[in-house]
Amino acid sequence: MTFSDEEILETLRMVELETLDVRTTTLGINLLDCADPDLESTCEKVYAKIVHHGKDLVRVADSIAADYGVPIVNKRIAVTPISMVAAASGAYDLVPLARAMDAAAEEIGVDFIGGFSAYVYKGFSRSDEALFRSIPEALEVTKRVCASVALGTTKAGINMDAVAQYSELVLETARRTASTGGLGCAKLVCFMNPVEDNPFVAGAHMGIGEPETVINVGVSGPGAVRSALERLGPDTDLLAVYETIKRTAFKITRVGELVGREAARRMNTTFGIVDVSLAPTPAVGDSIADILELIGVEKAGAPGTTAALAMLTDAVKKGGAMASSCMGGLSGAFIPVSEDQGMIDAVAAGALSLAKLEAMTAVCSVGLDMVAVPGNTSAATLTGIIADELAIGMVNTKTTAVRIIPVPGKGPGEMVEWGGLLGTAIVQDPGAFSCELLHSRGGRIPAPLQSYKN
Repeated sequence: MTFSDEEILETLRMVELETLDVRTTTLGINLLDCADPDLESTCEKVYAKIVHHGKDLVRVADSIAADYGVPIVNKRIAVTPISMVAAASGAYDLVPLARAMDAAAEEIGVDFIGGFSAYVYKGFSRSDEALFRSIPEALEVTKRVCASVALGTTKAGINMDAVAQYSELVLETARRTASTGGLGCAKLVCFMNPVEDNPFVAGAHMGIGEPETVINVGVSGPGAVRSALERLGPDTDLLAVYETIKRTAFKITRVGELVGREAARRMNTTFGIVDVSLAPTPAVGDSIADILELIGVEKAGAPGTTAALAMLTDAVKKGGAMASSCMGGLSGAFIPVSEDQGMIDAVAAGALSLAKLEAMTAVCSVGLDMVAVPGNTSAATLTGIIADELAIGMVNTKTTAVRIIPVPGKGPGEMVEWGGLLGTAIVQDPGAFSCELLHSRGGRIPAPLQSYKN
């Protein structure tokens, strides 16, 4: 791969003036060979293998950032779903494994470790049940561990029994971390059609089709796209706007692949994918909402927002696909409400509601992300919100996710400060009406007709 002088200069401008960064280098580690009938032995093997393979990740990432002048914001680990690793032990309490993961992450200095995870879209194994029961305490007693569960796929449908149980454990996690505004729930996400090479937390985990170790890179760049659009005049038509976004995404992706391949070379491992996702931060100018407004809506959430977001997401994907044959992960545009200052402003102005956010998730990269709701929200209401979002992913054969945070002691319109990349959230009103019967019925929503493609 070669880069022209012009591309290098454009990239330097993006880094210095437009907040372009490599959001994460995520090392995936296969832990299946750590399984042991004795849980304590499993924990020891998990800790040792993570430290062995991950000990150089931070040093390598920092050296690449220094050599190329591209900020690498986060260094993360993703591991095999722990419910699989723990199955041989028969243990009913998997919190010790979460502690082992957390200790290993602290030892090697990474920001987060993902993979306290399970796939339950058609039912629970014994170890899946153990993992579910362990999630609230695991997220209370660890700092870096992230948990995720797959509740449905287009091929399998939605496991509504699992959705109902998940809603209860979200509330329990919020209660256990009430002193930090329910922050434990920021490290917990559920999926429809999970992506197994996702480098972004809280959903990062090591899929079963991945190699022994692999480097996956997540690149962000809302500021670069925003800057490119600001240079266009108001008379520029939408096709030209689309092409501008696509060309910018192309350049962002090239940066990500360069970093990923170099990281894999220095660590003597495999390069996996570059996830080119416009992932915002609370920093001014690093906002998806700002981009939507530059495309042509007065405020994010106004009529036309979903169409603008669909165009943005598709242009990012096409630009990334042009730049790299290794584009993967989620790739597109993220809309984490608390992490995007423009989204926060739109909620405060009354332009962006929970219902409009749900509509937008039909065309974005993920789904309802970092959405705060009142602490007294019922499990039935959470079940309804989650099931709605999973259904969007199921019938559209796309990945959708829910990272929802019931904030203890807070009501609609109140604010909660989490700080850092997690930002500020305005508590959203989930509505006055319930779906208690849907929540209590249980069972499974079958796969849609379009899933039969064999």
